Amino acid sequence: MKVKPLGDRILIKVSAAEEKTASGLVIPPTAQEKTNQGSVVSVGEDEVIKVKSGDKVIYDKYAGTQMKIDGEDYLLLNYGDVLAVIN
Repeated sequence: MKVKPLGDRILIKVSAAEEKTASGLVIPPTAQEKTNQGSVVSVGEDEVIKVKSGDKVIYDKYAGTQMKIDGEDYLLLNYGDVLAVIN
């Protein structure tokens, strides 16, 4: 399925949470904090948007609409909810 965001919205593929700490301890899924970063898959056609497909971004914790596309987790959110681009 293809999803094309409209206006100032972007589609992000959500990154998986880390399962181990730096010291090697395994964190169970129930205790993992939800990650707030992902990779941009598609962007709307608004001129305000300064990210492009492939950029890794950090976004607001409670932003967007979660969806599953072909078994993968995605997030559709407004461009204003993007906090930073990771280089």
